[in-house]
Amino acid sequence: MGKHLGLRDLTAFGIAAIIGAGIFSTIGNASASGGPGVVLLFIFTAMACTFAAFAYAEFASMVPVSGSAYTYSYIAFGEIIAWIIGWALIMEYGIGNITIAISWSDYFTTLMHNFGWDLPAWSTMDIVSAYNGYHDAEKLIHAGTPYDGLQHNLKQAHIAYLNAPKLAGLHIVADIPALCMIVFITWLVYRGMQESRNASNIMVIIKLAIVLLVIAVGFFYINKDNWDPFLPNGISGVLKGVAAVFFAYIGFDAISTTAEECKNPQRDLPRSMFYSISICTVLYIIIALVLTGMVNYRELGVGDPLAFVFERVGIKWMSFIISISAVVAMASVFLVFQIGQPRIWMSMSRDGLLPKKFSKIHPRFKTPSFATIITGFVVAIPALFLNLNWVTDVCSIGTLFAFVLVCAGVLKLQISKDAPERKFKTPYLNGRYFLPVILTLVLLAVYFYNGDTMKSFLVNAPRMYAKSELITNLDKREIEHIKYSISMYAPQTYSQSGNDVQATLENFSDQEYEDFLKTTQLSESKKYESGWKLFKHKVPIWIFILVAIFLLYMAIKHNLSLIPLLGLLCCLYMMCEMSYINWLYFTGWLLIGLVIYFIYGYSNSKLNHKKPHTI
Repeated sequence: MGKHLGLRDLTAFGIAAIIGAGIFSTIGNASASGGPGVVLLFIFTAMACTFAAFAYAEFASMVPVSGSAYTYSYIAFGEIIAWIIGWALIMEYGIGNITIAISWSDYFTTLMHNFGWDLPAWSTMDIVSAYNGYHDAEKLIHAGTPYDGLQHNLKQAHIAYLNAPKLAGLHIVADIPALCMIVFITWLVYRGMQESRNASNIMVIIKLAIVLLVIAVGFFYINKDNWDPFLPNGISGVLKGVAAVFFAYIGFDAISTTAEECKNPQRDLPRSMFYSISICTVLYIIIALVLTGMVNYRELGVGDPLAFVFERVGIKWMSFIISISAVVAMASVFLVFQIGQPRIWMSMSRDGLLPKKFSKIHPRFKTPSFATIITGFVVAIPALFLNLNWVTDVCSIGTLFAFVLVCAGVLKLQISKDAPERKFKTPYLNGRYFLPVILTLVLLAVYFYNGDTMKSFLVNAPRMYAKSELITNLDKREIEHIKYSISMYAPQTYSQSGNDVQATLENFSDQEYEDFLKTTQLSESKKYESGWKLFKHKVPIWIFILVAIFLLYMAIKHNLSLIPLLGLLCCLYMMCEMSYINWLYFTGWLLIGLVIYFIYGYSNSKLNHKKPHTI
């Protein structure tokens, strides 16, 4: 493969991958959940990624070949764990690119709107969003919310589902702009690394320029009142944005997939990872503060938050510029991810775990041509139909799992007596002394600052449904009952809100909301989550607690290094903050991967062929 990449190119690739869907799209949903306090999540996520980056850098200096976490796990744990990681990375690069394609489509649609050309709503979103949005909108309208008072995304979903063409009674809703972009970028990646590098560098310059322009102009429209309260939904609200915020950072490991095309991978790969994470973290924090300062955090749950906030404050020319630049900038993220996936498949194919065709290098373009084409199909078809939030969550949990195993790989190398030499080693701090202190301080902080939540968690105390979830979980008869109950409980507030039940609930304090629920005759299951229905959400956190106890024991026994320990624990914690549904999807995905491994990979792997045959 051609060696074209230096430190500047690699850092640009990192920035290209990190500043993309995160800053142009998913930051909106994270801010809508956590309010201005989402900046704390950016800081925590950046720390976790930095810890993981040390582990990546150590492996990259030891094994400067394509394959990223797959190759590193192959060295540390062997074939089957490496297969699991390679299979999980499909979720990062393949499903991650689906997310980017959907977000890109949102900005492209906004851009076309600014030019006066509105694409049919059914051709710009997925069927899941359209179906769910339509039915949620119908329930809110039935509860008194005026159509114009619906959130923008609900209105679009309602229009899309209502006006979609039908085939045999099925509503045809598919994201056509996303498909067009996928085809173009896949063609560019197929053509070669030099072309991809040059395109990426140009797009990074455009991207950084627009981010700095947003900060400079948005600063003058900040209303400090929008930062109060800083944590409107508490720490739990901030943590709801884990998947969205972490998705903003996952691109840094894509740098490691280009190792065979680097001029000096052992020196430049580690540096470029740290440079790109540092630069992007500062920009993310500032952008989050600007967005939540310009408009109320509740309004940010849209697919194109940067363009939305400037249109909201009446600066339409900025919204127009952002839409143009986002269309270009997010394409650069897609480009880097689309480069990464084929190279991971190429490495797996070289080891015999995938057919040889996946490692075929094009004689003219010097790229893994067949793997690149297959990647295009894997991304293009689901992008037509999948939901943005779903693919973000699934992509993030797969990537976090890869980070966890790379950090675990460094710890295993530390214990192993015959570990290979590497030019870069993670700075050593003895986990035996530091980890017990850190875990004890975290436990005390949780107890003193959030003791009630901690006790509720341990005894599985019933939990009220959130205000935003109550109405959409009810049927029409129950909604009628809520309308009557709220008109009797708070007639003045209900009247002032225009007889809008949802708006009235949002105006209640937490205590008023709890008192109101007690007055209604809804069944307890409609008001509170309890029993197994509640406990199943806590299973991932119990997994984290058990793993933390095990790592504490191993750290004391083997004097393990603190930084990879913290990287493993931070990434695992973010995995465990995701819903149990994401864990079920992820587990199902891994089981499918294991079936493929035992059907094809095990019998065809090079390791298996090296084993002596016995009679």
